[in-house]
Amino acid sequence: MTLPLQDSILIVDFGSQVTQLIARRVREAGVYSEIAPFNSAAEAFKRLQPKGIILSGGPSSVMWEDSPRAPQAFFEAGIPILGICYGQQTMMQQMGGQVEGGESGEFGRAFIEVKKRCALFDGLWAEGERHQVWMSHGDKVTKLAPGFEVVAVSEGAPFAMTANEEKRFYATQFHPEVVHTPDGAKLLANFVRHVCGLKGDWTMAEFRATKIAEIREQVGDGKVICGLSGGVDSAVAAVLIHEAIGDQLTCVFVDHGLMRSGEAEQVVSLFRGSYNIPLVHVNAETLFMKGLEGVTDPEAKRKFIGKTFIDVFEDEARKIGGAGFLAQGTLYPDVIESVSFTGGPSVTIKSHHNVGGLPERMNMKLVEPLRELFKDEVRALGRELGLPEIFVGRHPFPGPGLAIRIPGEVSKERCDILRKADAIYLEEIRNAGLYDAIWQAFAVLLPVRTVGVMGDHRTYDSVCALRAVTSTDGMTADIYPFDASFLSRVATRIINEVKGINRVCYDFTSKPPGTIEWE
Repeated sequence: MTLPLQDSILIVDFGSQVTQLIARRVREAGVYSEIAPFNSAAEAFKRLQPKGIILSGGPSSVMWEDSPRAPQAFFEAGIPILGICYGQQTMMQQMGGQVEGGESGEFGRAFIEVKKRCALFDGLWAEGERHQVWMSHGDKVTKLAPGFEVVAVSEGAPFAMTANEEKRFYATQFHPEVVHTPDGAKLLANFVRHVCGLKGDWTMAEFRATKIAEIREQVGDGKVICGLSGGVDSAVAAVLIHEAIGDQLTCVFVDHGLMRSGEAEQVVSLFRGSYNIPLVHVNAETLFMKGLEGVTDPEAKRKFIGKTFIDVFEDEARKIGGAGFLAQGTLYPDVIESVSFTGGPSVTIKSHHNVGGLPERMNMKLVEPLRELFKDEVRALGRELGLPEIFVGRHPFPGPGLAIRIPGEVSKERCDILRKADAIYLEEIRNAGLYDAIWQAFAVLLPVRTVGVMGDHRTYDSVCALRAVTSTDGMTADIYPFDASFLSRVATRIINEVKGINRVCYDFTSKPPGTIEWE
């Protein structure tokens, strides 16, 4: 991504589970940031020419022979650097300090005492004050690198925060990026705004203009095809690309019969009516349903749906002819999570549904205009582009659709039953004014039948489970605490209005240990 050089911060990832949060906090301060694994950080530095560097935490020990390091040239680049946890330790070790393993670590909430003024504390912390922070470390610094001094201490970390004001190098043993360090976001804002001198004026309008220029430069007079899923990511990507190249873009919407109620009609109406974007609508419900007959394993479902989608998409793209580019709604978390910080293979929790296998098969180049954005930033861009709120604000929806919300075998009949129950549930959530307070809500049709009674008649029908969670990024999630009257109302409507369901349950499982989706 080509941005104004003065507007970027490079975050070097050493494998911390919360590195993404550093990028979030920097962007919240109005400054553009990118994450690069430590072993490709030098290349990212050359490309971005950032005005500051942040070294993340990580699970390694600097005392290990093969532990990761920051490129040594970073410390001679003449720009500010902030090291966090492992980032502090490798900074000290690489610059002449010392780190040792502790007999006991420091984990969870801690309190630091400010010992000396520091540029990161300006307008925030004063000498002698105590402030809550979040620690998570076993090793600790025992000797400072030349030029550094202690500016804050904690009970378990005598070098909880250090600074070299002359070089504008700072290091914290605690994690300012997590919410458990209440003033952490302000500390990071002080670093990128005051120390690095950045204006903090990065906006979606600026991103939009930059990406439009980049898309035009990449595509030229070539043709682009985009697979629409019905979700916000592909919709925003399509509208942005269309704004850049107009009718050089053709969208393909493969309706696999696994969408929510009315969703296919909404997609077609939006893109043909509101945006006049060329759209190929493929009704492939029969093909998908036949292929799912007898398939019960969730991974097998995902793989069949992904492969069949690619086959149908590839066939339609061939009919269009001459398209040299494939557009995808890939987001930043997908990019980060798809590559481990060591460059090794990532653990597969569940198969992704994107169409990343297409370029090799079709000899196409990827256009991924959203790959630097997080989910909420995509929504902000969607609003910037004028997409209706029904698209921008909708809850995440999985690529395999209802197939992974029907444990066991999938059929058109069971999809129709689930669609009706899900529509009632979401309608009641909207009526209660709760839709925007919930990250994701949906119904699940279980492969379980129970005895019931309706009037004077015995029933033997399916069980429906309801799921609703709150989250900020989907990585962790907690259940939404509906009151009993709401759940009772939804259950009554579903049982009365949906033939085939006679019992409703609510899922109280957080993530972890569960996932948000059931399969």
